[in-house]
Amino acid sequence: MRENDEPVRLTKIYTRGGDAGETSLGDGSRVSKRDPRIAAYGAVDELNAHIGVVLAGEIPRKLRTPLARIQNELFDVGADLSVPYTGPDEKLRTTPAMVYGLERDCDELNAPLAELRSFVLPGGCEAAARLHIARTVARRAELASLAAEVNPLARVYLNRLSDLLFIAARAANAAASVTEPLWKPGDARS
Repeated sequence: MRENDEPVRLTKIYTRGGDAGETSLGDGSRVSKRDPRIAAYGAVDELNAHIGVVLAGEIPRKLRTPLARIQNELFDVGADLSVPYTGPDEKLRTTPAMVYGLERDCDELNAPLAELRSFVLPGGCEAAARLHIARTVARRAELASLAAEVNPLARVYLNRLSDLLFIAARAANAAASVTEPLWKPGDARS
């Protein structure tokens, strides 16, 4: 029996329920694994795994705390993506406070960084490179969510999260005293 504070208790991981190309949504309804909603929450799951890889490595403490929080919030975003959206009156997990939290993190991390005067290329130190990968997966998750009828705040959250991951990559390079790789117009033609 599951305890009240346990969100789930799994004794068997495989169910064979998806072997024919269908899966269950959060409300119990069955859909094709090709449903846009499945692509959206699958991309969120991949994003969460990439953030886990970032956290498994060397990363400044000022980045570790928000990223650990974001991993938990992504479960809420995934939950919203896994149920049909019926309107703003339903009980949703992705909240305006979560979006504001990302905006606060963006402002705090961006404040000490040098003003951008060029496009930043993904890379620099290892943590920054991994954060850039997570950023691109966040963008893909946001785009996938546009193809499905989902909580609009989940989309906003993913958009803001990709912004934060870009800033976090810059902050990781700054903390490691690594010069950011910048785009130089015309270098490709050299």
